[in-house]
Amino acid sequence: MAVSAQDILASETIQASAPCRIDMGGTLDISSFYYPLAYLCPCTVNIAVNLRTTVRLYPYPKGFIKISSRGFESAEYELGRLPFNHSMGLITALAAYFHLDGIHIQIDSASPPRSALGGSSVAAVALIGAYQQLHERLGREQICLQQIALLAHAIEESTAGVPCGLQDQLAAAYGGVNAWHWKGFGCRDLFQRELLNQSNQYSRLDKSILLAYCGIPHESKNINGKWVRQWLSGEYWQQWSEMAGCTKAFAVALKSLDFEAAVDSMNREVDLRCQLTPEVLNDTGWLLVRAARDHHCGARFCGAGGGGCIWAIGEPGAILELKDRWQYILNDTNGSQLFDVEVDWQGLSPLSAEETASNQEITNTGGNSR
Repeated sequence: MAVSAQDILASETIQASAPCRIDMGGTLDISSFYYPLAYLCPCTVNIAVNLRTTVRLYPYPKGFIKISSRGFESAEYELGRLPFNHSMGLITALAAYFHLDGIHIQIDSASPPRSALGGSSVAAVALIGAYQQLHERLGREQICLQQIALLAHAIEESTAGVPCGLQDQLAAAYGGVNAWHWKGFGCRDLFQRELLNQSNQYSRLDKSILLAYCGIPHESKNINGKWVRQWLSGEYWQQWSEMAGCTKAFAVALKSLDFEAAVDSMNREVDLRCQLTPEVLNDTGWLLVRAARDHHCGARFCGAGGGGCIWAIGEPGAILELKDRWQYILNDTNGSQLFDVEVDWQGLSPLSAEETASNQEITNTGGNSR
């Protein structure tokens, strides 16, 4: 008699985890932008941080899937009747794709729900990682790290109803500090990965970044959707072209740990975004950004903003002073939080030794299939 997923999960708990990210140049990872801007070689920079999302698989009655996640109501469905149009539609879509029943999917995230740190995409990458372990025990085919990120993105975009970027899945899969250069399907590689900092530089970078949750969840579709509509109107070439240049300059500065140049590039990019969408920063976000600038630091919303998290970069001494100022501001904001974050170099875990080693190399290839 063949071994089932339930049999395996009854004898062991399978789990995988992946990191969230802070970023610069988001939205440029959406194909609506990077194809027309290809002549500028657009990129997105992200830093994986040690706020990880862990997915565990447990046995459940045959024929059913159950999903539990902090901040969301648990849901149970028959495998053949999984809906995709609700708050955990991405997870049910992945469960439908792998089509193994009798599983309880439990998601535990160290970041607040809808914090603009890429949480849903991170959960998707971690879930695929867990399914890969289950497939291994069932004697089924495995896919590589790159394919895991591309699969998570493809399924998210197919269920979201709006164009989706790829940076969140790549940061979750690979970890570390990277610039992702967007090429598209017309090129040999869909993207190119540039590892900006080696792990032996992370201790200095850890002292030069700061992350705060503003206490208000974000809704990425609203602002991203507005940016896409503005862009498609053809009226905002100058702003987006300059933002692409700011992001490339930020990548160069971060690679050499030139914090003064990184601060200048980040603050200019934020000014341009605010010209297009002032609502990208809420009241608390504006206070945090202004405080950062007063301390000669750069500060930026995470993801598409409109709530969620704000992160800052600067010289270690300036960040230390800013931390006290940000804590004072957040003391008056319900639900807010200041995080002690560090760079997470590992990415999706567990991985094979070969995949883990490859994460520390500068890579100039990206898949051209999803």
